[in-house]
Amino acid sequence: MKDILNKLLIIRTPGIGPVKYRSLLNEFNSDENILDHLDLTDDFIDTVKREIDKAYDMGVEYICDTDPRYPIGLLNVKNHPVVISVRGNVKTLSKQCVSIVGTRHSTAAGMSFISDIAQEFANNDFAVVSGMAMGTDSAAHIGALRTNGNSQTIAVLAGGVDYIWPLENESLYYEILERGAIISEMPVGMMPNAQNFVQRNRWVAAISDTLIIGEADAKSGSMTTARFAIDYKKRVFAIPGHPSDARSEGPNYLIKNGMATLCMGVNDFFGNKKEEKNIKNNNQKNEILDKLGMIPVSESVLANLVKKSISEIKSDLVVLELQGLIRKQDGGYVLN
Repeated sequence: MKDILNKLLIIRTPGIGPVKYRSLLNEFNSDENILDHLDLTDDFIDTVKREIDKAYDMGVEYICDTDPRYPIGLLNVKNHPVVISVRGNVKTLSKQCVSIVGTRHSTAAGMSFISDIAQEFANNDFAVVSGMAMGTDSAAHIGALRTNGNSQTIAVLAGGVDYIWPLENESLYYEILERGAIISEMPVGMMPNAQNFVQRNRWVAAISDTLIIGEADAKSGSMTTARFAIDYKKRVFAIPGHPSDARSEGPNYLIKNGMATLCMGVNDFFGNKKEEKNIKNNNQKNEILDKLGMIPVSESVLANLVKKSISEIKSDLVVLELQGLIRKQDGGYVLN
């Protein structure tokens, strides 16, 4: 308790981050000596003590980088946080991790693809790491939580571990809390700001050996996360998309420039477990494409041509349309 208090008193001091802390520790040899040098006010000390009391009342644990439970991927990155706060199942931090990121404005097909990948990683005993944002992040967490058991996913927050952001993800937050872990380097109760999101992205990239980026604009936070991962020498995979969709610019750029490996699905990581299912689905989609041309064909006619019900082909039509292969015209579908 005293060790955590001393470290928090130092790193909560304005102007002291991980770099400055380690410089002071090198100069003064111990946290106690650093505190003697800082000469903190009683009001400041009381503020930090209140933070700790509030954290413990909510079941939050503080883990410093000398604790064996500290995430190994994060520990191996230069200038990692001196202390992180954890809410939920701390054991989740010891699992092998994969980070998954992407745009908040993902397509239905993109979110489905991400969820399937996340679920397969969770099935293979990985913890899926993301930032709990809307869109791709949510799909990653939700996919991991489809798997039975605990320790399935880790949410890295830009604010305090108790600050739910965005509010639309309140129910997801509590599900992660129940069956995974929520972590942050920020003080409990702190509202996130723009700069903190950049730091959050840095740690999402650092904590895992592998990062997967889905739909993402060229200048998005997800691309920043990918660049952090590249700098940290992590394995980076990118899911390609249609060239005309701005949400594909990020991953397509990484693939084109050799900065990321092309990701076509779970088989890239876990062999041929879903090969038979994928072949079946692709054959059905190709069968639909074979029936289309420049003259619009209605859903009912298409369903009759491929010997399927309308409800069975609707999802494939949505995917093909999102991929830019077909489009609606005059009450039917034509090839793009």
